[in-house]
Amino acid sequence: MRRASAAGQPVRAVAAQLVLLLMLALLTLLPLLWLVSTSLKGPSENIFTSPPSLLPSQPSLEAYGRLFRDHPMGTYLLNSTLVSGLAVVANLLFSSLAAYPLARMSFRGRGTVLALIVATVLIPFQVVMIPLYVLMVKVGLRNSLLALVLPQATTAFGIFLLRQSFLSVPRELEEAARIDGCTPVGEWWNVLIPAARPDLITLGMLTFIGTWSDFLWPLIIIDEPRIYTLPLGLQQLSSSFSLDWRLVAAGSVVSILPVLALFIVLQRTIIPTATADSVKG
Repeated sequence: MRRASAAGQPVRAVAAQLVLLLMLALLTLLPLLWLVSTSLKGPSENIFTSPPSLLPSQPSLEAYGRLFRDHPMGTYLLNSTLVSGLAVVANLLFSSLAAYPLARMSFRGRGTVLALIVATVLIPFQVVMIPLYVLMVKVGLRNSLLALVLPQATTAFGIFLLRQSFLSVPRELEEAARIDGCTPVGEWWNVLIPAARPDLITLGMLTFIGTWSDFLWPLIIIDEPRIYTLPLGLQQLSSSFSLDWRLVAAGSVVSILPVLALFIVLQRTIIPTATADSVKG
């Protein structure tokens, strides 16, 4: 009996952990489910009932139809996709190029350079917002999508993350590549980049999400509706005189779907297989 009781304790502990995780998942997903439910409620259905109803009694896609029919959501989506995609490519390229000498080359002042780069993480964006705006105006990039890409083209966090990833790669792999005739650029591309794949994907996802959801900087640098990004377009929905929460909820769901799809597609590729990937490369 004692053995059976002792064997049942781990099972009960696992069951308790599973119940706790399910409750946390439900609390996390409840706002998203409520958002989707509101967007699917028909025009004749009251969304402010008491007690509130999670499931729509008359499901309808009418809000999504009005969203794309009466508002240039396609343009907003295209602008956000271009800005986020270019920001990801630029950040991965320039951050990895900056991280390579900090991780693999020995030169005087390397530690100081790294410390200065990392210290910029402590500077809030609000501090550099006005000088950055003045700079963009002087170079003629105001009201341009490029002005949204450049602030995300290289980040201190990305440089530090990829430097730490490059440090974990065995130097023997670089020596083998050097024997095969690789230049330093070839070592960076054929050895370190494949080895840092999980961290590159992580950095790319963070950059994409941060740029996709950025509202403050586009609000400052852009005032032409034709180049609005999705957050600015959604702000136009919620600032109209006749506020329609179904329309706002539908727009919010549309803005969430690309990020959710990206995470689902890439989550399995974030696996720490640095040495194996380097050998394959």
